[in-house]
Amino acid sequence: MSENFDTYDFLINDEDEVMLLLYARNGEPSESSFEFDIEEKSAILHRNPQDDINLSGIPDDVLDSLQDADKLLVCELSLEDNEQDTQIIYAYEAEIIS
Repeated sequence: MSENFDTYDFLINDEDEVMLLLYARNGEPSESSFEFDIEEKSAILHRNPQDDINLSGIPDDVLDSLQDADKLLVCELSLEDNEQDTQIIYAYEAEIIS
C-alpha cells in the first residue's frame, strides 16, 4: 500500500497552469511550498513543516510551465479500491521556490 504514496501525476491546463495530483497523506497540509530543480528534473513538495515529498523524473513540459509560475495547485486524492470512488481530500496552493 505504501508504494502508492509515491505515485503522482502532473496536469497542465490551457492557461499553462500546472496541477500536481497525488494520494493523500497523513496530516493536513499547511504553509506548503514546492521547490524544483530543472537540471535534476526533480522537486520537493513541502506539505507542512513535518512532511516533505520528493518527486523525480518530472517531464520537461511540466518543468517549462513551472518556470513561469509562482503557485502550484496540489490535489491530494483518496486511495480507493474502485477508482470511481476516489475523492479529493485536500486541494491547496503551494508557493513555488526555484
